[in-house]
Amino acid sequence: MVPALTCVCGRAPLNTKIVGGVDAAPGSWPWQASLQSFGHFCGGSLINNLWVLTAAHCFTTTDTTGFTVFLGRQDQAGSNPNEQSRTISRIVCHPDYSGTTNDNDICLLELSSAVTFTDYIAPVCLAADGSTFNSGIINWVTGWGTTSFGGSAADILQEVDLPIVGNRECDCSYGRITNNMICAGLSAGGKDSCQGDSGGPLVGKQGVQWVQSGVVSFGQGCALPNFPGVYARVSEYQAWINGIITTNQPGFVDFRSAGINSDATFNCGDPPSGPVTASPTAPARKWPFDSICGQ
Repeated sequence: MVPALTCVCGRAPLNTKIVGGVDAAPGSWPWQASLQSFGHFCGGSLINNLWVLTAAHCFTTTDTTGFTVFLGRQDQAGSNPNEQSRTISRIVCHPDYSGTTNDNDICLLELSSAVTFTDYIAPVCLAADGSTFNSGIINWVTGWGTTSFGGSAADILQEVDLPIVGNRECDCSYGRITNNMICAGLSAGGKDSCQGDSGGPLVGKQGVQWVQSGVVSFGQGCALPNFPGVYARVSEYQAWINGIITTNQPGFVDFRSAGINSDATFNCGDPPSGPVTASPTAPARKWPFDSICGQ
């Protein structure tokens, strides 16, 4: 019998990180998935022993032929002794996903068979409905994407810490941020997810558990000032995810930020953001338009 996911999810015993870095140590992020078809094209996160969460824009088809999910992978170019791989048996993307607005950019992948949990392969917890991620709290994003916009992809899994940017502030830059989205980045730029990181997890730590707040979705360039990365807000999709995964459901955790959410009274003229107008074609972060920048 598989234990309740809320008891085992989000634990990374090999993760000893306190501040940011470049290369992630093996086992630091045991839920990280690499989605491949003739090479890596998107990230994802393991949410139980049979399902991976990713972005809807990573898939333009429900045909599972030719896709492989790698878990426990560290190096895209070298050996990975802790790795397990699976083909995909089902692709279920959100029915209301819009490729124009990037709203509802979330997708579930059912693996061909269950994976075995180890120190290097384990599910992440998911933010439950009503979770709060106040402006300024630190989350982490991981992936093998490019380390600059249009640059080379990373071989070793990358990690970067980013502050959450409130939706009101984020919308000053993009003009199309919905309640289904969450933003993270520095007003000065320099750190971000980028091309090839799409579908990967944005996570925050609560107690001993890591909780996924977002799924890498889109952005204006990578790591530009006043243009934080935009992610699908996981807490908005608890009902949808549990409607698809009806047995051994993922571990949803109520994530609560301390203090007051400064974004509640933010106006576009307030620092650190100014009234910046974004291109309406801010690209989704699917390869070759996705990765960790500014490491």
